[in-house]
Amino acid sequence: MPPRSPILFAQKMGLTLKQAKLLVSLKTPRKIQDFLVFFPQNFEPDGDTARSVKSALNAQSAQCIEGAMIAAMALWLQGHPPLLIDLCAHQDMDHVIAPFKQNGKWGAISKTNYTCLRWRDPVYHSVRELVMSYFHEFAKGPRKSLRSYSAPYDLRKFPTHLWVDNLDNCWELTSRISTIKHYKIIDERSAKKLRPRDAVEIKTDKINVFPVPKWKKQRL
Repeated sequence: MPPRSPILFAQKMGLTLKQAKLLVSLKTPRKIQDFLVFFPQNFEPDGDTARSVKSALNAQSAQCIEGAMIAAMALWLQGHPPLLIDLCAHQDMDHVIAPFKQNGKWGAISKTNYTCLRWRDPVYHSVRELVMSYFHEFAKGPRKSLRSYSAPYDLRKFPTHLWVDNLDNCWELTSRISTIKHYKIIDERSAKKLRPRDAVEIKTDKINVFPVPKWKKQRL
């Protein structure tokens, strides 16, 4: 069940009235995803970040885990548990999604600047089935890189001041979700036998919601 007064609940967690009203207005998982698609991308010009819900909303930009925390908070205000799943990659960036259930099926909200690793409709029977829907898209160049995933981590277990209104980076949370039990998808020996992505698939990496700055391209 959603909190009796979602706006007051969000404010109690440390969000401003404006931020609380914004998240409460996103009344379905789909509306949360629609908001995050065009929420400006955090390209992290000053180095890696893991900003809290409040800090990311204040900065008016987010990357994957920041977007996932915003989504988890908005889902919590709707009465869903605030969950995160860590998708762990080999020689590639990990990705974090905010899963949810509707009518007994799993879906996911995702913040990404690319065509891959995006929203998943709630049609999956299990967490593993949901995660495996990302396998062929999770890649770097020709190489498919997804190797393991965490069980959904319930953010109600984690102090809210460390992820909702933390004024510093939420490194404690990133450490927590990266060190909890992960389930292996494939080992490196088997991964070498996977079919590489072809030239057409690789071209899709250049399709972005927000243009990638030149300095960022040089780092990738």
